[in-house]
Parts: sequence; structure tokens; C-alpha cells
Amino acid sequence: MLYFIPAWYRQDQWRENEQKWYMRRMHTEFDDTVKQIQLFHRNNVYPYQIMLLSSAPNFRHFLHRQSVYHAPYWSCFDAIQEIRRKKVMVLSFHNLNWPTHIEFIYTPFVVIAMLHGVRYAQLEFGEDGNLIQIDMYEGDKLRRKNVYDDRGFISSTILYEDEQPYRQDYLMENGVWKLRHFLRDGHVEINPKASDYLLVYRGRERMIPFMHLSYDSLDQVIQEVLLSYLDLTEEDDLFCVAMHERHAELIRKALKGRKTILSFFEDRYDMGKHPEMLPMVEGADYVIADSQENRRLIQGQVKNLLHIKDITPFDSRVDFGISQQLNVQKILVPVDNLEDEVFEQLIRALGMYLPENENAQVHLLTRHAEYDRKPRLLSKTRDCLKRAGMEEAWAAEETKRNVAENDLGDEDQVTVRFFVEQCVDELSVSKCMREQRLVIDMRNLTEVYLRINAISVGIPQIVRQKTQFVEHGKNGFVIQDMDQIPELLDFYLGSLTNWNEAMVHSYEVGKKYTTDVLLREWKEVIEVVRKDPNPAAGK
Repeated sequence: MLYFIPAWYRQDQWRENEQKWYMRRMHTEFDDTVKQIQLFHRNNVYPYQIMLLSSAPNFRHFLHRQSVYHAPYWSCFDAIQEIRRKKVMVLSFHNLNWPTHIEFIYTPFVVIAMLHGVRYAQLEFGEDGNLIQIDMYEGDKLRRKNVYDDRGFISSTILYEDEQPYRQDYLMENGVWKLRHFLRDGHVEINPKASDYLLVYRGRERMIPFMHLSYDSLDQVIQEVLLSYLDLTEEDDLFCVAMHERHAELIRKALKGRKTILSFFEDRYDMGKHPEMLPMVEGADYVIADSQENRRLIQGQVKNLLHIKDITPFDSRVDFGISQQLNVQKILVPVDNLEDEVFEQLIRALGMYLPENENAQVHLLTRHAEYDRKPRLLSKTRDCLKRAGMEEAWAAEETKRNVAENDLGDEDQVTVRFFVEQCVDELSVSKCMREQRLVIDMRNLTEVYLRINAISVGIPQIVRQKTQFVEHGKNGFVIQDMDQIPELLDFYLGSLTNWNEAMVHSYEVGKKYTTDVLLREWKEVIEVVRKDPNPAAGK
């Protein structure tokens, strides 16, 4: 069995990322573990199970969003709370025990429960319309927050004092508190009348008593329950761990001597900041990085690695874009984590080209979800254009564009050439990418999903960082001098022949990252881990 230990945490806490349906998603749910599970789930690569360490009362909805609803899993908090239910259950808030004379007011976003004209509770719902939380009020002050499980019961309740959370009780299915977490100092108390936790392994249930009734932290409770479950697993089972600060130390202790695969994804875990974890990484049976750049970085930080490989978590596919069907030629420019000096040079280089091609548009891509992100980027762009002596109105904000469009008498109206694409999740990135004619990425990092997507759509890439996804002179160019950008833009946008040749080469590069290739690489990793024990394991 291969156990995936994911890094699905909210703000570095032992809790899920479920959010209210009307809130803008501030993060992407896609990561290496999601894609690895999708790969194993759809292709029967190897028997697997998710080992979930965080509290995730809406985990079934998360799996459904990732198209792996039937993925097998073990939940540490289900074990702690003695939860046996597995299936989602529809829970109507009307069936809850409300006071007499309660009145419900339906707003466009939430449901408010009023009692004698005073707010008594506020009901919050998830993206699928499921009840996820009820905030309880006394004298218009928040006193309690009930968190609901998608299987039809209260998962936990958070108590407030002076509108600040001070205690969270994790409940059993019958509503009896099982674990009491005091948020101010972090210590934990176990209910002495319900001091066992439930382990289910291969259909058999075991009730195990907690070793203590009081713990210094929630981490200690999770580690104890995890170790008890690991004792039930087979000696030759494999563990694929998504490296993350939240659980790295805990996992190092729990999996000592076990067969481990460590998965590094983008900048989620920087080994340079955690020298204390070197023995764990050196002792791993295999280390997986999401790109060649990340692999080389890890090798530079950890000298004694026996097995390390880069396997992109995202597979490529042929997905013909629609950029040739559009009247404009869109240039996608990722700007997150781009140095101010480089940003200014880039805007100036792009601005030099725009007068030569009236159909060209620059689309600044950001994965950040802040509400003021678009106007701030456009303002920054206008400042750069102004200093370069170029037309500021090229980067006009949307409200000013609408005013100009309605002013029919303005014959000197300047056409807007800079736009902002705010794409938080991968689905919106894919949709955006299909309309782009070219990608210019002058960052010093490799965003793997963006690279794979560009390859799949077949559009050329001009990049600053040498990468495995761009073959210089074939499906794009690797440059250091920004002054080359106008010439390269003309090379691809002024000649359909050059663009078509880049598209053909993109699809050739994409053959290295198809599902079949990723499956073969993962099977090789598993075979090595199973048959070739690492002499450094157990450090």
C-alpha cells in the first residue's frame, strides 16, 4: 500500500481550507498530492490510501471537486472523534433545535436567524450549498461558532470571549465533546468519560485509550494517534509525504525506519531554512521534485541523496487553443514575484513593440486574489509607461475605459493595450491560456503548471530562466536581455510560419510529460523503493 500524506492546511493550522461560497478563493487547491492521487486513482497504478492529518469536516466535498470522490482515506481526526460515518448526508438547518419564535431572513449571501428582533445566529454555506458553519450571538456579540461535517453532524464548536476564540471542542457524532483545544496556550484536554480513540484498519475496529488526559499541544495528540495507526500497517508499505512545515517534524519522528518518498512542490518547503530536516531527507528512499530546477536546488542543499527524480505533477495533452480565431493577439505576461526593476524593463520593452502591431494586447497574469490587485497592477504599469515617455492610457482602469467608450465625441480616444488576468485556480488559468498567442515569463522561478499548459496549447514561450519546458529556438527562447523582446514578438506575431513551427515543437516537448510517461516514472520509483532499501533510511 502507498499512503499519500498531503499538505492541505489552512494558514498553517491543523484544519481544512473549506470556505464560504461567496468568498473569493484566495488560494488554489491544486498541488502535487492532488495530481498524484488523480493519476493513481484513474490509472490503477498501485494500491493507495490518503492519510489525512488535518481536521477536514468537508473532506468529501473536497474530493468531489478534485474528481476523486471515491478515493480511499484514513482521517486522524475521524479516529480521534470516533466518527464511523463515511457518506455525505444532507442536513437541513430547519431540522436543528431552534428556539420558539425564531425567524429566518434570507439574504443573497447568508441566512440570518432572528429572535425577538435580535440577531441570534448567522448561517454560512459552502460552494455546494452545504451548511458549513453557524455563528451564534448574544447581545450582537459572537459567542460560539459551530462547524458542521458534511456527513450530517456538528464536527466542532469554537467558543468566544470578547469576540476572540479561546477554546475549540471537537465532538463525537452524538455531540459529546472528545477533545478540548485551548487556543491561547495550545494545550489539549481529553474527555475522561470518552478517553478512547477509534482505529479502523482493513474493516476491523479497535478502541485505543489515550495515553494521557492532558497534552501540551494538538501536535502531540495527532502524533500519538498516527503512531498507533502506523503500527497496524505493513512493514513494506510506502509513504509519499508532501513536504510542509506544518507536519515535517511530526512525520520525521513517526516514519523513522519506514519506506518514504518525499515530494517537493514549488516553494512550499525550503530545505535551506530547515537544516534540522537534512537527516530525514537524506534518509528518504526517494525524493521527488516537480521540476528540474527544483531538483537541482534540493541537490545543492542536501548533498547525500541516493535517489532523486523530477516528475512534473501535471501531465501534458494536445489542447488546441483559440488564439488564431481572435481578432487580437494576446501576450500573456506572469507578474507575480517579479522584481520591480525587471517589471519596469519589461513594460518598457512591451510598450516599444505595441505601436508596431495594432492587434497586440498585453495580459498581465496574477495568481493573487486580493480585490485591489487589478487596479494596483494597472497603476504600476501606468507609472512605468509614464517614465518611459509612453501612453499611460494604454493601461487605463476598467471604470475609465467604460467612460471613454460612452463618450462618442472623443475621436482621440486611446485604445487600451494592457489588461489584468486574475486567475487563482488552475481551471481559470487553462481558460485564459487558450486565448493567448504567446507567453513572456521573465521571473526567476518555474511555474510548472503554466509551462505545461503553454506546451499543451502549443504556444511559444519567451522565458528568462532556463527550463526543461522550453527548448531554445524551437518552442520559444531563453533570454536575459529585455531589449530582445520587441524583435521576438515580431518573430512570432508577425509570422504565422514561425508561430506554427513553435506549436509543432511544443507538442513534441509535451510528449515527455504525457500521462503514460508520468505513470512509467512513478512505477519506476515505486519499484526502486520496494526492492532497493536505502542504507541511510531510519536516520
